[in-house]
Amino acid sequence: MHVDPQAPEITMNDFVAMMRATKLCVLLHDADTKSILWANPAACEMLGWSVTELRPLKANHMSSSAQQYDRVIGRAWLQEAADKGASRMEWHYRSRSGRVIPTDAVAARVELDRGTAVMVQFRDIEREQQIERELRLTTSYVDALGRHTSTIALMVDAAGTLRFATDTAVSRIGAVPNEPLGALSTYGRLWLGGRSVTWEEALARATPSTAIQLEIPQDDSSPVWLEGTLESVQDVGDHTLLMILHDVSDRVEDEVHRERELHRENYLARYNAMGDMAMAIAHELGQPLAAAGNFLAGVRTRSRSLADAGELPTETASQLSFGIDRAVRQIERASTIVDAVREFVGHLERVDQVVDLNDVLDQCLHFVGLRAVPNGVTVAVHRHPEPVVVRCERVLTGQVLLNFCINAIDEMSSCDAEHRRLTITIRPGDGVGVLTVDDQGRGLQHDPFEESFTSKAQGSGIGLALSYRVITRQHGRIWAEPRKEGGSRFGFALPLASDGDGTDSDGTDGDDRNGDGQ
Repeated sequence: MHVDPQAPEITMNDFVAMMRATKLCVLLHDADTKSILWANPAACEMLGWSVTELRPLKANHMSSSAQQYDRVIGRAWLQEAADKGASRMEWHYRSRSGRVIPTDAVAARVELDRGTAVMVQFRDIEREQQIERELRLTTSYVDALGRHTSTIALMVDAAGTLRFATDTAVSRIGAVPNEPLGALSTYGRLWLGGRSVTWEEALARATPSTAIQLEIPQDDSSPVWLEGTLESVQDVGDHTLLMILHDVSDRVEDEVHRERELHRENYLARYNAMGDMAMAIAHELGQPLAAAGNFLAGVRTRSRSLADAGELPTETASQLSFGIDRAVRQIERASTIVDAVREFVGHLERVDQVVDLNDVLDQCLHFVGLRAVPNGVTVAVHRHPEPVVVRCERVLTGQVLLNFCINAIDEMSSCDAEHRRLTITIRPGDGVGVLTVDDQGRGLQHDPFEESFTSKAQGSGIGLALSYRVITRQHGRIWAEPRKEGGSRFGFALPLASDGDGTDSDGTDGDDRNGDGQ
């Protein structure tokens, strides 16, 4: 006899065989009396009773003694299934041995030849509940670890996106709590072996792990440096990487400080050597310069006598006199510089010269032009309409201005012609006189005053270092900064002279009778 026209090859006996073979437990209850009519072998095995032993049992005989499994509740559940067709709940059965078995039970109404019945299908979920409890416990452990540990831990996917971070890590990298973390690159730069690398390079090195550093920039202070390992974790589904880091900002800052101190010690050693050398050169140059001046004076006198005697054309004598005057002027300037260097190296703790910065600029413009014109650089000058009188050593301050200008001209010599513009500005500030030199070059890559010697191939190597020393020893301030329009601005500020100070025609204080600045 066939029982299902859709599967004519399956007979009644086949359905009975399947019901006996299934591992899902089945109890059949009468819909009216709720008495057990039948149980499959899986149910008998779980509960520990045979079908004959189960049939007279009631809910209180085979259920947990807890109140939520009372016989009244069990009958109501079965009745709901009989009325509505199906009902589901967690029911705790009690086996013959006394073991309480949590089950996921589904009651469904079935129509039998003898009348309506309720078939209960259930399975043991004790193991599942145990796993669920363990997972909840593990989750709570992980959550507690993530929130309360001081460890800086980050989980990153293969694309470089942060998937998890401990609370400490969120704070250190500057992320927003309880918000999506985003890409690791938005928070800082990765470093490997002392150089900045991309995420792809770091990922390729994590086989399975590599040492790593993460630099987190700060708006108003030194960057935060995190150091640790980047480890590939392959057994969590997608390719994921774990970063365990610790803060080494203090160590890095100490290393930078030690490096600067060492750099400064080397600079001071070279500066002292240059001081000795400058004193020696200044001493040795005095006599040749004086001799050269005397020889030129003799040539001028001889040329005049020859012109008076008619042995030398007047025009030729005039040309000779012009050239000699120019040469003497340069020798006098060289002598002035030598004297200024000797005084600067020897003692320049007090500065008694009072000069107008506009005059210092005027004395230097000729030499600026000599360098600017061949390089196609236009020089614009913005003087202050009133004197900007400061205390400084005139010659050496002029040399600082020249150094600024020459560096700017050299910087712009490789730029497009329309960008070769040099601007010199003089203005009074808050108790200081300010002089700035603006260029339109490539801009600053670093603070040039942090290095004692230049990296220019043609440079003397001491220009900015000496400029810094000249200005700071005159109680001034010197700086360099990038311009918003592009290029760089170098400048210095020197203390303004008081109203009672006077300025001689040569720029020296009238009381400086000895001329030594003391």
